Amino acid sequence: MCMITIYTSPSCSSCKKVKKWFDEQHIPYKEKNIFASVLNPDELKDILSKTENGTEDIISTRSNIIKSGNVNIDDMSVNELIEFIKLNPSILKRPIVVDSSKIQVGYNEEEIRSFIPAARRIAARSCPHPDNCENCRDAKDFLEYIESQKHHKS
Repeated sequence: MCMITIYTSPSCSSCKKVKKWFDEQHIPYKEKNIFASVLNPDELKDILSKTENGTEDIISTRSNIIKSGNVNIDDMSVNELIEFIKLNPSILKRPIVVDSSKIQVGYNEEEIRSFIPAARRIAARSCPHPDNCENCRDAKDFLEYIESQKHHKS
């Protein structure tokens, strides 16, 4: 099973929403408070490697450190950036949800569904309103794909 890590801070309302959503879906995750534990370079490189827009996706321009104007993230090497984030975790947007292949920053009700395991989406086919349910449509599409692959192999 793919392990999901949620990078949080204690006072973050979006972090609480994300954790509540995962709890309600019964999807296991590991929480990492960015202020209580030091982020290691491998974690930060993994996060950066999954972003579409690099630092723009994970660095908060509203952070006091960034707003002060004395810091230019774009001029930093990857190692300098990682060290800077380790020393200043408050510059990270929160929450950051990561699994083995994707990342989501913040809480977005539609996008977070991508973290529902495929097996769970398949189980959604017993839903009483499958034509109006996004999870059911995903499950139906997946099942049709599996069936088409079976026919191609025969």
